[in-house]
Amino acid sequence: MKLKSFILIMAMSSAFSSAWADDGTSITVSGFGTAALTRSNTSDAEFARPNQLAGVTTGAKTGVDSNFGIQATAKVNNWLSFTGQGLVRKNVTDEFGAELAWAFVKAKVSDQLSVRVGRMGLPVYMISDYRNVGYANTMLRPPIEMYSQVILESLDGVDGIYQTAVGDTNVTAQLSYGVTDSDSRSDYTAKFRKLSSINVVLENGPFTVRFGRVDTNVTVDNSANLNTLVSGLSKYGFTSAANSIAVNDTKASFTSLGLGVDWKNIVVQAEYGKRKSASLAIADTTSWYTMFGYRMGAFLPYFTHASATQDSPRTVAGTPTAGPLLAYTVGANGLASASPIQTSNSIGMRWDFYKSAALKVQIDRISPDGAGTFINAKPGFQGPVTVVAAGIDFVF
Repeated sequence: MKLKSFILIMAMSSAFSSAWADDGTSITVSGFGTAALTRSNTSDAEFARPNQLAGVTTGAKTGVDSNFGIQATAKVNNWLSFTGQGLVRKNVTDEFGAELAWAFVKAKVSDQLSVRVGRMGLPVYMISDYRNVGYANTMLRPPIEMYSQVILESLDGVDGIYQTAVGDTNVTAQLSYGVTDSDSRSDYTAKFRKLSSINVVLENGPFTVRFGRVDTNVTVDNSANLNTLVSGLSKYGFTSAANSIAVNDTKASFTSLGLGVDWKNIVVQAEYGKRKSASLAIADTTSWYTMFGYRMGAFLPYFTHASATQDSPRTVAGTPTAGPLLAYTVGANGLASASPIQTSNSIGMRWDFYKSAALKVQIDRISPDGAGTFINAKPGFQGPVTVVAAGIDFVF
């Protein structure tokens, strides 16, 4: 880990303390992290989390599942507070780097309604707010089949959170609106504008039900590969094909449902999601997973099955069928079929050996269609692949 990255995150708590220590403001600092080793049984492709530049093969490495974060909240009075969260992990590059995950001001308008302005977590999934806090999750990592469909984790803008009770059911409704940019490991930036989301959570005893929807307009204007294909197809008269893969103010959405059960010793978590867009370069997909666990004292063994499939065509109609322009067809079809398709079965064990730390061991058996979610695949790569990881999650 680069020292400067670590220092940047650690400095966040000091910055809050220095800014508010003299006026009686209440300051709370907390942190979380995961120290893990991950490896697979193949050297023909690398297993990585979404948007990581490099992953692991047969040699165990720390980079895939390890991270470290600090969060500081300064409460000015009963209705106003400031929150910042910094995170160190491997993302986009193959080095540990620091990022500002959250930085917002929160106003408590009433006992039920709060409004936040700044950079907040984007509620794409059931565990969006704490997907990087391993200790808060049963599994060692969220199923990659589901959590690779939308890699956005935050937005810059405003949101409102309304909480109430209807009988024995607690209801939380969240509306968000803003913008964000997302750097890709493929060396381009996706710009998300008119980004809106709705997130509704119902909690009743041991049951949690969630509905979420994210809508946005996406633009990718600095991808050399995409620009070459779109401009080339347009130049030679294949306008319809060019428009079908262009990503320029393209409408896209992700709709998901989630279920959580923590009843006696039984733990269940499941999500189902549909991604849709107006460009074949951002494929329509269906993804889901179900996790079953059974708590035995400090031990919680679990099993997870996950799947990701593509719903949109994997070829682009109206492209050249022969001759020197055939390369454009190959490239366009490559974009249309780039969405990872795979299934996986995982078994794992969580051991809460300390009040604020848990040891987890997880084995994934992944069956990709082509490369699936694996990266830097060599010619001839095929599954299934076994991935083994062990790590300690902690909070403080």
